[in-house]
Amino acid sequence: MISALAVSPVAEIATLLAPADQPAAVARLGLADVSLTARHGCKGPGTVAWLQGLGLPIPPQPNSWLPLDGGGRIARLGFTEFLIEGPDALIAPLVSAPRAAGVYPVLRQDAALILGGARLDELLRQTCNVNFRPLELAARPVVLTSMVGVGVTVIPELRNGQPAVRIWCDGTYGHYLWETLLGIAVELGGGAVAPHSFN
Repeated sequence: MISALAVSPVAEIATLLAPADQPAAVARLGLADVSLTARHGCKGPGTVAWLQGLGLPIPPQPNSWLPLDGGGRIARLGFTEFLIEGPDALIAPLVSAPRAAGVYPVLRQDAALILGGARLDELLRQTCNVNFRPLELAARPVVLTSMVGVGVTVIPELRNGQPAVRIWCDGTYGHYLWETLLGIAVELGGGAVAPHSFN
């Protein structure tokens, strides 16, 4: 798939903590780059029927998401706009499937990050105007907002019993967002970790 040629928007600056230090960092506030996870975007009046025809579940309302069999997720960003992310085996058939009438691809070259740990709320209060604490995670919300001045799509979740967020932003803002969030994470006792540290 195309991702074999892809480079993460933050790859050249994402220096990770030593493996022995990563579990403690994740417990406090870890930041991981998951930009190379395959993803596909689509929108238009025919998109719901097209995705259903491909066997994908449709989140019941805008600004919500569902997990996908085999890993990954489908996020409904509007009435007819979707972000699908997961293993290459899930995304490749979407990319190559013939488009139905009224289905338009949306290029997704996002910087994608996981941020989580016990001190997540402290970081979010400094960087974002949305209070994530009262959100009902069982409703699987998707939040479109800004973080340190960058437009982001955010999915709040629990990972290993700790609060976490999955963040996507335009890849051209990846360096700035990574450096800003990492600086705050380090101040709060965390740091940059490998994505599997959150599993």
